[in-house]
This record gives sequence, C-alpha cells and structure tokens, in this order.
Amino acid sequence: MQNSRPLVSKLIQFHGKQPYSLHVPGHKNGHLSHLPNEIKAALSFDYTELEGLDDLHAPTDSIKLAEDLLTSLHNTYKSYFLVNGSTVGNLAMIYATCEPNDYVIIQRNCHKSIFNAITLRGAKPIYLTSEWDSHTKTTVGVCPNLLKQTVEKYNNIKVVVLTSPNYYGVEAKHLQELIAYCHTKNIIVLIDEAHGAHFGTIEGIPPSALTYGADVVVQSAHKTLPAMTMGAFLHVNSKRINIEKIKLFLTMLQSSSPSYLIMASLDDARYYKATYHKHDFTYFMEQRDAFIRSLEKNNRLTVITTDDPLKIMIRHQRMSGFALQTAMARYHIYSELADNYQVLLVLPLLKEGVNYPFTRIAEAIQQAAEITGKSYYQHDAPVIVKPASSEPKYSVTEALAAPSSYVSFNEAIGRIAAETVTPYPPGIPLLLAGELITEEVIASLKQLCQQGAYFQSGKRIDENILCVMREG
Repeated sequence: MQNSRPLVSKLIQFHGKQPYSLHVPGHKNGHLSHLPNEIKAALSFDYTELEGLDDLHAPTDSIKLAEDLLTSLHNTYKSYFLVNGSTVGNLAMIYATCEPNDYVIIQRNCHKSIFNAITLRGAKPIYLTSEWDSHTKTTVGVCPNLLKQTVEKYNNIKVVVLTSPNYYGVEAKHLQELIAYCHTKNIIVLIDEAHGAHFGTIEGIPPSALTYGADVVVQSAHKTLPAMTMGAFLHVNSKRINIEKIKLFLTMLQSSSPSYLIMASLDDARYYKATYHKHDFTYFMEQRDAFIRSLEKNNRLTVITTDDPLKIMIRHQRMSGFALQTAMARYHIYSELADNYQVLLVLPLLKEGVNYPFTRIAEAIQQAAEITGKSYYQHDAPVIVKPASSEPKYSVTEALAAPSSYVSFNEAIGRIAAETVTPYPPGIPLLLAGELITEEVIASLKQLCQQGAYFQSGKRIDENILCVMREG
C-alpha cells in the first residue's frame, strides 16, 4: 500500500475528465489566469471539494486513504495532513492540551509559533534556557536536571514543549530521557520536529521523537521532503491525547478551503519517504561527501556537519556568514540562512540516480569565497545570558496592551519589552514582549542590525529603536 498515492491518483483521474468549472476558485481551472504558462499549468489541478475528491475536514475517501498511509508509515494513533504549515500544527497541539492559566514549560529558543500559541491560549509559559552546542555554535536541547528542577519547583506543570532538531540539524541530546521523565510525572510532551520530517527514514538519519514516545509531533514535510511550501504533518502518538480535540482545533485553525496541490504533494512526500531505501541513502551520501570535499579544497572554507546529513554549514576564514551569504547570492546560490559564524545549506534527500548540480554549486561557492570587502566578521558574537528557567514578569498579552513608548537601544536596557523582536530566518524570537531587556540582548541586536539581518517584527528596528513598557 505504501507504493500508492491515493490522492495524487484521484486528482489525475478527475483531471482526465476535462471538467468544466462552475464553482470556486475563480480562475476556472486556470482559464482566466494571466500568469505565465509555466505557473498557469498548475492551476488546472487547483480543485476544491468536488465529488470524488474528498474533504480534508471530514475525509472519507482519497484523503482518508492518504492520511491512513501516513499513520501506518509512522505507526501512530493518527496522523494528519496540514496545509497551513507546522505553525497550525503547533497551534493545534497546544490548544488541544492546554487550558487558560495552565503552566507550560517551553524551550526559550523555540519557534515563534509556539510562543504565539501559548499567548493566544492564555497559558502561562515557563522558559528553559537551552544548552550551547560549541560545534555548530547554536542553542540546542535542554538539560535534564534543569527540566526536573523546574517541574519540582512548580509542581503543576501540565505540558512540556520541546524542539528537536534545531534549525541547524542538531538533535536534542537528552530527548528520550526528557520524554520518559515527563511521562513519569504524567506530563504531556509536545515536539516541534519541523526540521525533522525525514527523521526515522533510514539508518544514518536520526530517529524521530515518535520513536522516543513523544505524545504529539509536528513536522514540516516541505522543509526536507518533496512537499510544497506550507505542507506539514501532525502525528498523535499516545492515548494521553484527545484526538477529537486535535481534530476540532485543526478544523478551527486551518483554512476551510485547503489546497489540493499542497495535499497531493503531502501524499507524494509520504510516498517518497516510504520508498526511500538503503541504496538511495548510500548514493546521497556519496554525492554529499564529494560536494563537501570540493568545498574544502578552498583553504578559506570550513564545512561543519551535524546530526542531520541534510544540513551542512560553511564558515569562511575572513567573512561572516552574512557576508558569505551575500557573496553566494551574486552567483545565484541561495542558502537557507546565515548567522555571524556561517551559512546553512539544506541538501536534497536524493534517491539513487537523481542528479543535482553539486559540481556547479561548489564552483560558484568557491568563487564567492574569493570576494573581498567589508565583512563585519567577529569570532566571538555576543552570548545572551538568560536565567536557567524563568517565568516572565508580564505575559505577552499584558505587555502588548500596556502603555508603551519608543526609546533607543541603549535607553531600552533594563526596561520591559513591549514588542517581540524576531530575526527571520530562523524565526526564533531574540526578545519577547514582557521580557527584561538586557545588555546582552542589545549587543546581539546591534550586531544583527549591523550585519543586515532581516526581522519579521520590531517596527523601528532599522532606526535602532525599541518599543518598551512605560515606567510607572
């Protein structure tokens, strides 16, 4: 059965009937579209809930079969297609397991969608500072002792939300222990596994948190599997979870007009993962290793590998990651993200015989590495020192509703933030509304601004100005 793609097959069958559209969407199978033909062609498959095409919110036919195959592949109680990204999965799993005023432990370096879900639900977050991984120079999972101390301190924790792997492909080192401990305390564990949709595919790729017994796991299929942007999976993995609540909140939070193109790509992504074999992975690793060797021929470049074989980081002897990313873009090579130290590349999970232009890419990166100019490189970026565990003085809702004013970065030190500041990517808030603004935060913020980082929030960041709660 894993060799079939029921939703893809149904779409092709329906398309073959050359149907006439007297229904939404308004482009009428692409007939009214003025998009270029290369894009327009996809619109002929952009259907809605027509006879035989099933309904994501009440599946009984091809979508049900496709989700059943997803459930079987991952050996879960129930797995779902998501058409609004891992964001909606994170929202749904938190809404389904938390009530207003419940205490919830979350990693401080989690994705903004987790913070947004906690805020919207009215739960009370307890932040845990993540450990520092010196190899990748990123924050990773949390220390087991810190989690245990925090659980004992509050004694009424209902849910723990963890992230694994991180954006750079580092798996949380103590994840199995953390999950097992929480379950001894009857605490539900939710995992944002957005960057690990391919985890557990085959030996050589880290296992999924599902293997360790996490109660709910959300994965962005579009990040590392061949699914369209916004395509994701939600897996219910234990009887601790009320599946009816999950279904309810997915229906409430997701679009009532889900994209059949996205859903078909999720069906295909599941099929791709299910039919990925050892010989495919051997081929991929050969291609990957040859690519890394080509890059390292340039003595200015160092390649950093991590737990996830799809993620590699490139460091330049004289350029910051931001500067190298800009130089690479001049040669039409686009990385996933950059930080002070490195650029992050996300490699394709190739099957045997599939060609990817690694030789051309390596040559272009070599050329980019020779570009000289202002690089803003600093070997030691500011390290933000936060309490090991903390409950914010003000909730995000309280901070956003409070009287506020704009002050310079330096004047903001010691004040309470009235806005959230999120560099993107990776989408992890540097500063949350309601948090104390420290010297370390301002130092990091200044450096990011100097290096040209992009922010999704912070209205006047480009002016070196922050919004703070008014004193008194």
